[in-house]
Amino acid sequence: MKLAVYGKGGIGKSTTSCNISVALAKRGKKVLQIGCDPKHDSTFTLTGFLIPTIIDTLQEKDYHYEDVWPEDVIYKGYGGVDCVEAGGPPAGAGCGGYVVGETVKLLKELNAFDEYDVILFDVLGDVVCGGFAAPLNYADYCMIVTDNGFDALFAANRIAASVREKARTHPLRLAGLIGNRTAKRDLIEKYVESVPMPVLEVLPLIEDIRVSRVKGKTMFEMAESDPSLDYVCDYYLSIADQILSRPEGVVPNDAPDRELFSLLSDFYLNPSKPPVNNAEEELDLMIV
Repeated sequence: MKLAVYGKGGIGKSTTSCNISVALAKRGKKVLQIGCDPKHDSTFTLTGFLIPTIIDTLQEKDYHYEDVWPEDVIYKGYGGVDCVEAGGPPAGAGCGGYVVGETVKLLKELNAFDEYDVILFDVLGDVVCGGFAAPLNYADYCMIVTDNGFDALFAANRIAASVREKARTHPLRLAGLIGNRTAKRDLIEKYVESVPMPVLEVLPLIEDIRVSRVKGKTMFEMAESDPSLDYVCDYYLSIADQILSRPEGVVPNDAPDRELFSLLSDFYLNPSKPPVNNAEEELDLMIV
């Protein structure tokens, strides 16, 4: 099974991806997480350091694939999750999609894809150009990380449009949304009313998740010494269980940009308020 995780930049994709990878490993699956971001920090909370990238390794070998060994590019992370960082081209030059393509090509040369139960692509922010949409060419499911805010849902809608386009030629489905760092879910619910899709889980604003990123540890590793964090791990285990059940998923019909802009901005400007009962109505209710 191949998964692609997308979402607005800074929304917590990599932290979410690492915890989902560990949750899948806890369910007995052999997992490979591939970071597809020039920052090459996708797997930081799994390994505790910035591992060398595939593009750097290929450059050192003058792109002689036959000189690259699995241990040159695949690093063991927490929970037995294997980690790869694709890396990226120099800033302002080259194509990120090319780098993703080279990463997949090398891993196929190493027969790596055949050794794993689950391969998870953690993809650069909300830049869904043709290049960074490349992981969708290989994925069975896409998952979108969002919060309850305007910008993140606008980005989610653009990603949904990419899924729809790729699904024309690939067996790709949107598994659903993952709400992250959100105390409320009213705007998420408003969006999925307009663009029907599953909501896999909504995680509240949990400071320990942010701290885990700084420490370079997954929530599962932190929970080993602090069992009070087990409840946070349950969110990720729930997502893993839903994915492993191989849900039907959806091919989303994204909302046109202007229509979505009106929908979300109207929700902010004209929030629905419950009617306030006057004293007479309250008295009637008490009598009843």
